Amino acid sequence: MKAQFMKSGENVSKEQLEKLGVDSWILDADRWEEEGKLDQICKQRGYNYKDEVDSRKMPDLRSKLDNFLVEHIHDDEEIRFILEGGGYFDVRDAKSNSDDWIRITVEKGDMIVLPPGIYHRFLPDDNMFFHVMRLFQGEPVWTPHNRSELTDQRKARLEYVKKYVEAN
Repeated sequence: MKAQFMKSGENVSKEQLEKLGVDSWILDADRWEEEGKLDQICKQRGYNYKDEVDSRKMPDLRSKLDNFLVEHIHDDEEIRFILEGGGYFDVRDAKSNSDDWIRITVEKGDMIVLPPGIYHRFLPDDNMFFHVMRLFQGEPVWTPHNRSELTDQRKARLEYVKKYVEAN
């Protein structure tokens, strides 16, 4: 997994991402069941539901990209384990007065967890192919809240700002 400021191309360390609340692991995407690392993470973090999304099976993928590219937050963590293919998660740099994007490149074997309330977006790589496992705590919910003044007042966003922006 590689992360860079989009504007400058400067590398962003795993420690810098962790200060934004972004967690990540590298797993064996071909042998994840035998490896057992995913099961350990799920137990530690309370993930009890998973499903898969394969872009090859998505009708009208190109039209859905418009939705993926809209900056949004979720009230719960967004967890993705890349089984095949790849893409980019863009997250806002909490320390930047200019509201810079950090681009996180994800590829096969990468697992990423975005905290509730972080502004982000996703786009596939140039191959337009991603096969991911989505994980959830409790009932699976994937409701995006597009960036707005109202979204800035959501509980998840306020808690994110307090924990990761104001605390650092």
